[in-house]
Amino acid sequence: MELQANIKSSTRFLLLEGVHQNVVDTLNKAGFENVEYITHALDEDVLIEKIKDARFVGIRSRTQLTKKVLDAAERLTAIGCFCIGTNQVDLDAAREKGIPVFNAPYSNTRSVAELVIGQLILLLRSIPAKSKQVHKGSWPKSAKDSNEARGKTLGIVGYGSIGSQLSVLAESLGMQVIYYDVITKLPLGNARQVNTLKELLNTADVVTLHVPELPSTKNMMAKSEFEQMKKGSIFINAARGTCVQIEDLAEVIENGKLRGAAIDVFPIEPKSNAEPLDSPLRGFDNVILTPHIGGSTAEAQANIGLEVSEKFVQYANSGTTASAVNFPHISMPQQANTHRLLHIHHNQPGVLSKVNQLFAEKNINILAQSLMTSNDVGYLVVDVADTDSQQAFDHLDKEEGTIRLRLLY
Repeated sequence: MELQANIKSSTRFLLLEGVHQNVVDTLNKAGFENVEYITHALDEDVLIEKIKDARFVGIRSRTQLTKKVLDAAERLTAIGCFCIGTNQVDLDAAREKGIPVFNAPYSNTRSVAELVIGQLILLLRSIPAKSKQVHKGSWPKSAKDSNEARGKTLGIVGYGSIGSQLSVLAESLGMQVIYYDVITKLPLGNARQVNTLKELLNTADVVTLHVPELPSTKNMMAKSEFEQMKKGSIFINAARGTCVQIEDLAEVIENGKLRGAAIDVFPIEPKSNAEPLDSPLRGFDNVILTPHIGGSTAEAQANIGLEVSEKFVQYANSGTTASAVNFPHISMPQQANTHRLLHIHHNQPGVLSKVNQLFAEKNINILAQSLMTSNDVGYLVVDVADTDSQQAFDHLDKEEGTIRLRLLY
């Protein structure tokens, strides 16, 4: 195990994919100046070389932190996903190595909700097709295939942070809102929860997805579900690309079952901005395709940068994991005249009692303590008198099942 006094000058941060500049500013302000900032994602071989001596790594959605990459990251302490999703990280492998993963689940909710509102208005007015005709020299001035959002029914699948905020915005336009979620949730405004996805699909003029990527949501919208939608309705997906069977969506667009669609996420997305999207939805005048930019606004990226960088600082300074997605949650206030040890270990019976017994035998005074477990990993945070920290570290280092041990201060 390593004795890591919290020497900030030697704590290396690797930031990829051009995360917001306020990440660097936040880290510098907290005393962390060893920051490498790279504006793009790295190929696996280069990433493995770069990550070898990094304590913290920050990524967005393109960087793939696989088990192979994590095995090379011998000193890695924490991972920050500067986005909502964390599917680009092998969460189990990270947890097994004692590495918490942090993300920003709420910072870009407004941006996604606003994009959906804009897309549904454009599709209800048939703006994409009319704009294309004007560009070609036509002048299709007509009210045909043009409708207001007011009075239409919006069906939201997944009433979480984004879905509920979208609900409020839609009602302000005069839309009626219904939603379907796997658990019962209190509605905002006059929104109404329906009992089944089928009921929502049968009723809504516009259907929009806002669900996480889970085995239960994979291809949740396929041929049978699209057939249940009202003829002439609109479909929007700004959630996860794996939730929709794209070929089936293309078919119902082509045969006129749906009036239009807006898709921001895809099952397979280009690896770089120079690579084209390969999708059967390309070429339709009534389909808006956007390059996974639901949360890509200046405001959202700034908020995400602050949220995740502050989680980095809290973990580096005090071991706080209260919002980690793959790790036990612990948050303990700091105390004067103490040193803090972080003991990450295999989740097995008797660890806490053995540690306490050992400390008692060695007259090591425990001033604060917290233990949480998650799946196969246990996380123990212990504050001891500053005069006892070295001895406590030496004894914990020998504890059977120890994955990682750090002395913070």
